[in-house]
Amino acid sequence: MAILEGDAYWVSATNPNTTFEPVWTVDLVVEDTVADDLLARGFKVKDLTIGDESVGRAITIKRKVNGPNGMIRKAPKLFDSSKVPMDELIGNGSRVKVQYNEWETTNKYGAFKGLDFQAMQVLNLISYKAGDGDEFESIEGGEEF
Repeated sequence: MAILEGDAYWVSATNPNTTFEPVWTVDLVVEDTVADDLLARGFKVKDLTIGDESVGRAITIKRKVNGPNGMIRKAPKLFDSSKVPMDELIGNGSRVKVQYNEWETTNKYGAFKGLDFQAMQVLNLISYKAGDGDEFESIEGGEEF
């Protein structure tokens, strides 16, 4: 297994992303030398932008929830900087280390490579803000806005 450090975006580590096929995933912005090495070895590297702003070159590390023959894969392990297990949503720009396994396969459509999401250690957490109303304050006694 290998470990990469970088800034995490669009993290689905506690709950899988179910937009399409359920998957645990992270887009990891890495240094250019790391991106160049991965690209040279056949892995996909993308330029990640948030809105109109480029945040760097990123790789997607993911693990599909559903495996062959009805197998369900476990979620990647999630730890804080002291290696204590955690169960929090990770906000964009959090500094992390990601443990992964490289894999490759061939089928009738060609050869494929990927990075299997094993675990994540959060070094500097930026809390995820869900827009769930937590910022509202109670208005006492009929106060007006």
